[in-house]
Amino acid sequence: MAFISSGYNPAKPMEGRITDIGPHKYNEYFPPVIKNNFGKWLYHEILEPGVLVHVAESGDKCFTVRVGGTRTMSITHIRELCDIADKHCGGYLRWTTRNNIEFMVDSEAGMKALRDDLNSRKFDGGSFKFPVGGTGAGISNMVHTQGWVHCHTPATDASGPVKAVMDAVFEDFKSMRLPAPVRIALACCINMCGAVHCSDIGLVGIHRKPPMVDHEWADQLCEIPLAVSACPTAAVRPTKVEYNGNKVNSM
Repeated sequence: MAFISSGYNPAKPMEGRITDIGPHKYNEYFPPVIKNNFGKWLYHEILEPGVLVHVAESGDKCFTVRVGGTRTMSITHIRELCDIADKHCGGYLRWTTRNNIEFMVDSEAGMKALRDDLNSRKFDGGSFKFPVGGTGAGISNMVHTQGWVHCHTPATDASGPVKAVMDAVFEDFKSMRLPAPVRIALACCINMCGAVHCSDIGLVGIHRKPPMVDHEWADQLCEIPLAVSACPTAAVRPTKVEYNGNKVNSM
């Protein structure tokens, strides 16, 4: 009856129905060179690590500069990326499924200016803010799960180990000296929501022992009902424990 009182007519279910809820159609976000040549590309090639060119039937070229990103970014970092896109790319940029960022321009001169600008931007410690690479026979960016940032079931952190691993293989991100492309992923537990099983090298955190319960702090720092509901086999149950002469809630 609530639907009818709001104007819904069961005899004409499609009358007045809004069907375009959701994101805009993807082609509204194409850069002009891609929109004008959509589906009409002849070939593409990698000019150097992190730089690609797509050539269309019309002779138009789309130069792409790929840089490494992170799964979790600060708003200031994202704003700087948008400023770069406004400066060089007419405001267009895109993220890849492996947390890389791609900037697209329609001229070689524009590509070189963009690449040099990206390489010149560094953190105070001297490391690259936007390292150019991640293409061809090298190591692309790592994908990973939430880790300690958000998930409540991890066996290990994700962001920290990923940073350490990428530091170790950074030269292969910026070069193409390997026999084939290599993909690495990390999952903080065996749920593997980071699709570790779809990568060439998978790092998986595994719970080896039951967690220890600190009865003094459990009720003050943990939502006990949430901890109970998180276990599908009911192995975690609420209880009261005597601690320092007092009865405290625990599990």
